[in-house]
Amino acid sequence: MTMLKCVVLAFLVAGVYSCGVQDVPPLLSRVVGGVDARPNSWPWQISLQYSKNGDWGHTCGGTLIATNWVLTAAHCISSSRTYRVVLGKYNLNDNEPNSVAIDAEKIFVHEKWNSLFIINDIALIKLKEHVTLSTSIQMACLPLDGLELPNDYPCYITGWGRIYTNGPLADNLQQALLPVVSYDICSKPDWWGGTVKRTMVCAGGDGNLSGCNGDSGGPLNCQNANRAWEVHGIVSFGSGLKCNMAKKPTVFTRVSAYIDWINAIMTSN
Repeated sequence: MTMLKCVVLAFLVAGVYSCGVQDVPPLLSRVVGGVDARPNSWPWQISLQYSKNGDWGHTCGGTLIATNWVLTAAHCISSSRTYRVVLGKYNLNDNEPNSVAIDAEKIFVHEKWNSLFIINDIALIKLKEHVTLSTSIQMACLPLDGLELPNDYPCYITGWGRIYTNGPLADNLQQALLPVVSYDICSKPDWWGGTVKRTMVCAGGDGNLSGCNGDSGGPLNCQNANRAWEVHGIVSFGSGLKCNMAKKPTVFTRVSAYIDWINAIMTSN
């Protein structure tokens, strides 16, 4: 098949599936702690895995935003590791027939990523091939450039991170309701103070629900007015004392602050 036919086919397949609209609706009841997600209800969630001693291990989450592009966190990437992206997964330990693993062709870490201050914690992964969209593999929408959600806006974190502080990674994909915490509140001295920047978004902080190790790079899923799901955040950091600490909400890279960067990388590569 010629390159032109491959590109046309990819666009035709993508056209069947609108971004942010899944075949299987998620369970959206308020929860006390993270719960097992409904299989295929977050079909843009990916598992970023790295090769170690001939095997592959989960290290971070991420979000499929185009048929060959994945959004994740800069701190998830090490130049010494070889990565692949696994799509269509629900249980990380099961051999699921609808899941696929695709090698990373190239990884773009934000040129101003600062690991000391955890600023510009965003990266893009270009896959070696386009993925075929299906019920279990779909794309999330990107938010409007510069959009900031109001305080208490309902969003959901998803991932296979630790189910409690220093606990094991989850086998099944987890979800938890994390309402947005406005910058004005999150930057208060008894919250995150000056650690939080305008290019970040906070969510949670009630002392019960939060992201944890292993959730890094994964999405903060928020529905827009048209009921489509957008990836408004990339899990970046949380409290070093414990995952679910009151007034220390999970901090995400605010995707809407990087739309120009995302578009520039994707269009030039």
